[in-house]
Amino acid sequence: MRSRQLIAVTAALAAGALTLTACGSRNDSGGSAGGDSGNTTVVIGVDAPLTGDLSALGLGIKNSADLAAKQANEKKYVKGVTFKIEALDDQAQASSGQQNATKLTADKNVLGVVGPLNSSVSEAMQKVFDDAKLTQISPANTSPSLTQGPKWAEGQKARTYKSYFRTATTDAIQGPYAAQYLFNKAGKKKVFIIDDKKTYGAGLAGTFKGEFTKLGGQVVGEGHIDPESKDFSAIVTQVKSSGADVVYYGGEYPAAGPLSKQIKASGTNIPLVGGDGMKDKKYVELAGPQAQGDLCTSVGAPVESLPSAKEFIDNYKKAGYKDDYSAYGGYSYDSAWAVIEAVKKVVDANNGKLPSDARAKVLEAVQGVNFDGVTGKVSFDEFGDATNKQLTVYKVDGDDFKTVESGTLAG
Repeated sequence: MRSRQLIAVTAALAAGALTLTACGSRNDSGGSAGGDSGNTTVVIGVDAPLTGDLSALGLGIKNSADLAAKQANEKKYVKGVTFKIEALDDQAQASSGQQNATKLTADKNVLGVVGPLNSSVSEAMQKVFDDAKLTQISPANTSPSLTQGPKWAEGQKARTYKSYFRTATTDAIQGPYAAQYLFNKAGKKKVFIIDDKKTYGAGLAGTFKGEFTKLGGQVVGEGHIDPESKDFSAIVTQVKSSGADVVYYGGEYPAAGPLSKQIKASGTNIPLVGGDGMKDKKYVELAGPQAQGDLCTSVGAPVESLPSAKEFIDNYKKAGYKDDYSAYGGYSYDSAWAVIEAVKKVVDANNGKLPSDARAKVLEAVQGVNFDGVTGKVSFDEFGDATNKQLTVYKVDGDDFKTVESGTLAG
C-alpha cells in the first residue's frame, strides 16, 4: 500500500510552455530519460505512503511506476510524448489521499494515476478522479467494493466509478483462497480471526471466514485490534485460551509482526496467517525468529518466478533505486504501462497528437488495454478488475517469505 518525490511539471515551466493541446505541455528543455526536446509532456501521478510504517511498499510502487515512464521514454514508445511521474505521499491516510487526488486532477497534464496502496485511501479518492474523468489504476487495492459496489457480497455487483481500475485481484478471491489452503492442505481446523477494523483488513477477514466455515472449519474466537497500538496482550490472552491451531489476521505488517511475536511469546506456538498486506520482509523483522512458519497470501505469482518479469527486475536494479520494488512493484509497473498504452492508442488515433478531451479518451482506452506485462496478461473486466486471478501462498523461512505454491481459487 505503501529522493521521496520525483520531478513533475512545475508552474513556471507550464506558464512558459507552448501549449500543444488542452492536455499536455510543450517540453522545450528536455524531459525524463530518453525524452526528446519539443515533446508533449504527459504526467502520470502516483499516490502511495512514501513515509511512515508502510513506506516499504509505497516506495516500491513509486519507483516501479517511475521505471515504466523511463522505459517508455527511452524506447520512444509514444511518438512525440515524454512521460513524467509526480509522486505524492498519502501516509496511508484517507484525508491525505483525497487532498492528493484534488491536486492531481488540478494539473491538466496528469492523464492517469497509479495508486494508492490502501483500499480505505482509495475510497476517499475515487469520486474526485471520476468527476474529472481521470484514470486511476491501483496496483494493490483488494477490497471488492471498490469495483463492484457495497452490495457485491449479496450478489448485487454494480460498478460505481468507471475511472477506477486495478491490476491486483480482490479479497473476494484472496480470503477464500487462504481458507482453502489452510483447511485442505495445511490441516488447520480451528481458527481465531483478528482484524484491524480497516476497509482492507476487515474485508479480507470476512471473506476468509465465509470460506473457512463453509469448508467445515471452526471459528473459535474473533476480535479486533488497534494497529496503532503495539500492546496486544488482551487479544493474545484470548487466542491462548481458545484452542486455535491457527490465527488469521486481516491487516498489514506493521501490526501483524508484533502481534505474531506476542502470540509466540505467550507460549502459543501456532502460525499467524494473513494477506498481501503482510507480504514484506519488514514483517519478518518485526515478528522475530519465532515467526518461522507464519504464512501469507499475495496477489499474482511471485514476480521473481515469471519469465515476463526478468527484464523488469534487471532494469530496476540498473536504475539504482535504493528501495526494493517490494510486493507491488510489478503491478505498479503494469499499472503505469496501462496508462502509457492508453495514451499511445489515443495519440495514434488522433494523428499523433493529444485531443482536447484527452482524459476522457485515455479513460476509454484503458478499459480496452490488453498486453503482456510484468505480472502476466494485463486487461480489465467490466468492473475494472484485473482479469489475472492468480494468487500465491508464502511462508516465513529465514529472513524473508518464500514461495509455497501458486494457483487460483477452487470452485
